[in-house]
Amino acid sequence: MEAWFFENQTGNFGIKIRIKSILYHGKSDFQEISVYDTYEFGKMLVLDNAVMFTDGNEFIYHEMLSFIPLFAHKKPENILIIGGGDGGIIRECLKNNFVKHIDLVEIDGEVIEVSKKFFPQIASQIDNKKVSVKLEDGIKYLKTVNNIYDIIIIDSTDPVGPAEGLFTKDFYESAYNALKEDGMFVAQTESPFFNKKLIKDVNHIINNIYKISMMYYAMIPVYPSGLWSFTVGSKKYQPNKINEVYKNIDLSSLDLKYYSHEIHISSFILPKFIKELLN
Repeated sequence: MEAWFFENQTGNFGIKIRIKSILYHGKSDFQEISVYDTYEFGKMLVLDNAVMFTDGNEFIYHEMLSFIPLFAHKKPENILIIGGGDGGIIRECLKNNFVKHIDLVEIDGEVIEVSKKFFPQIASQIDNKKVSVKLEDGIKYLKTVNNIYDIIIIDSTDPVGPAEGLFTKDFYESAYNALKEDGMFVAQTESPFFNKKLIKDVNHIINNIYKISMMYYAMIPVYPSGLWSFTVGSKKYQPNKINEVYKNIDLSSLDLKYYSHEIHISSFILPKFIKELLN
């Protein structure tokens, strides 16, 4: 008998993925965690019945959430990642030789353990000596730090449950205060087809807090609609421009599968319907 995984985005639309087997299912103090083996994309991590990533295309999300700020900032030495317990953002950030230290603030330690067991190629750098793991609420943590990070990356789940507070004005202001004077902030901001109000609201808030705010996007096949947005706020650097220090770097040495200098620039060229949404 065939087995399928369903994720409903609305009452009228969702995604369906055929699975070979359930490799893991458990419930932490914060959410349900599942790992499936799929026919199309290999292993797949699911939190509260929402797809986080698959082996087959995780590189798109992790590279695009990381390398846009990493290559726009001149010298990102100190990084904060909120969420991201799977380790994918850590793996990508450590490809930048300027990075000296990463704080990973993850509320759910079970996500880290499950990722290490079932996705070792993604979680490979969590125990790197440059990384400090803090098992706590990222919202509360941000209120305790000031002017110490070059880049803050929000690798969150959808804006429900424990992640709901990661999409608020109060949270974004805390992130601003935690950044150095030339710091950058970036977050995943959902689908421009199904999360119009969220995107409009977040863009408005970021635009009012930061000197520079922009949205960019990537195509991620296992996310609802396939079109996924990211919003960046910057105190100094233009997010859509590659910093001069990286323009001659050999990207082939970084084991990248999606990001390139051309993708960096073109990802900020928004379709008309998204421009109209933001305005």
